[in-house]
Amino acid sequence: MVRLADIPEPERSYMAGLECTPYAHKPFTKAVAPALRHVAIVSSAGLIVRGQRPMLSNDVGYRAIGADVEDSDILCSHVSINFDRSGFQQDINVMLPRDRLNELEAEGSIGKAANTHYAFMGATHPDQLEDKAREVGKEMLSLGVNTVVLAPV
Repeated sequence: MVRLADIPEPERSYMAGLECTPYAHKPFTKAVAPALRHVAIVSSAGLIVRGQRPMLSNDVGYRAIGADVEDSDILCSHVSINFDRSGFQQDINVMLPRDRLNELEAEGSIGKAANTHYAFMGATHPDQLEDKAREVGKEMLSLGVNTVVLAPV
């Protein structure tokens, strides 16, 4: 997660000047105060932990990734000639921004980073993922997670 202050000029000024279009609808839940946020990440990069069964195209499952899993043990099983993994190979935070989340926790911007994050296969039609997404949502609620960062790839 890049901070505006870290972007070099002239891109920083350009991005700061972009208009943000307001959404017409209202959220269906009340916002949680930042200090009370217990945040998990959900990625669509087909990530797995070394030793888990790889995700294939149209995989309707998900993988749980513990916060204690070493970066070197997180693999991207998404295979496509149209899918560039070079960013992930240089910095896992491109697809699973755990370090950025931990930094937000350390500086007090959020209450707590979750102990478990989740990955789905983005090459699966969303309608096919609904049951498992609901399952993950219930699991996160049972663990006290009240905020989710969606990391689409």
